Amino acid sequence: MTKTAGLPAHLAHPFSPAGRVDPYPAYDWLRAHDPVHRDPMSGLWLVTGHADCAALLKDPAFSAAAGQRERARDDDLPVSMLTTDGADHSRLRAPGALLLGPAALASVADGIAADTDALLDRAVERGTPVDAVAELGAPLATAVLARLFGLPADRHGTLAELARAASVNLDPLAPPHVARLGRAAMGELTRFLDAHAGQADPACPLGRLAADPRLTRPEMLGVLGLAVVGGWQPLAEAVGNALYWLLPRPEVRAALRTAGQDAAETAVDELLRLEAPIPFTARVTVRDAELPGGRIPAGQRVLAVVAAANRDPAVFADPGELVWDRRPNPHLAFGGGPHFCLAARLVKQSGAVLLGRVVRRFPEAVIAGPDPRWAPSLIPRRLTAVPVALGADDRDAAGLEGAHA
Repeated sequence: MTKTAGLPAHLAHPFSPAGRVDPYPAYDWLRAHDPVHRDPMSGLWLVTGHADCAALLKDPAFSAAAGQRERARDDDLPVSMLTTDGADHSRLRAPGALLLGPAALASVADGIAADTDALLDRAVERGTPVDAVAELGAPLATAVLARLFGLPADRHGTLAELARAASVNLDPLAPPHVARLGRAAMGELTRFLDAHAGQADPACPLGRLAADPRLTRPEMLGVLGLAVVGGWQPLAEAVGNALYWLLPRPEVRAALRTAGQDAAETAVDELLRLEAPIPFTARVTVRDAELPGGRIPAGQRVLAVVAAANRDPAVFADPGELVWDRRPNPHLAFGGGPHFCLAARLVKQSGAVLLGRVVRRFPEAVIAGPDPRWAPSLIPRRLTAVPVALGADDRDAAGLEGAHA
């Protein structure tokens, strides 16, 4: 029988101000004592064990579409892979690969590498500590999406502004006044993307998506908006989170300096396991559901807490440590099952390009100043700032050779 008691008094609830900054003690207790937990404070079921989260994400009894309808907002999100299940979800996902699939990413890989070098060059020119969140992560995320969309340089600023504002829609627990701002931003973003899609180069990934006859115009814009909301902020924040863990560990940086793209992507997987920018995903049970750790009745709001599952000692040795070459690494930072994040490859590939260049070009890079602080937000899991002193630029020794350097 699943317990409904609250956490021990000495632990901060993960949704409280203190718990938002450091949710892991509460997650560890829940995973060990009550991995399928009915939370009396929020009225939600918190699923924290890896086996339970992995099963939940594959089980059609847990509806993503219904989970989005339960959000604290008074409108519906656009039709997209996030707001559909089953056959409708599959129908949208197939053409979505035209924008985010391997062929689409390969077509812009060289451009992303060039953009990464350019933003690091600008950081060198400034000559002061660089904020890895605002000056590396956010520009990288903007540059990657701009390449996929074929956006000219003079529209990058608008894309970044709208993407940041619309990212409120990532948080299924956003209060109503914040959700209203997210709704307005999503409308502006959709209009911006609609105007550009009509002018996009037919050869770029967005141009191919816009021309695909399998989608109506609103469906195409829903897929496109989800790519922005689900891709921009997670990638932007993942860079700061990753450097927070990576830079204080010279042995890991030294190993990555001589490693290739594949090894860098392995490290990105591990960094995302430790600090998933999207720490949970919402579902609603459409019928009674059985998980390894307990039963959840129909009609219940459920959070798959992937940030807790990703530190499950039953699956990961040394779960709180950075093991950069961890393999296998069945983390759930990208979700799982039919709703596995279509932008996963984009985040891993672009993040690996940036991190690889940082450790090779700037072997003396360190976090400058006091320890960075975690923002008191639920989604995304992010640092308020990560000031990095890059040190001497060893670009020539790095031997950069394009997207796969």
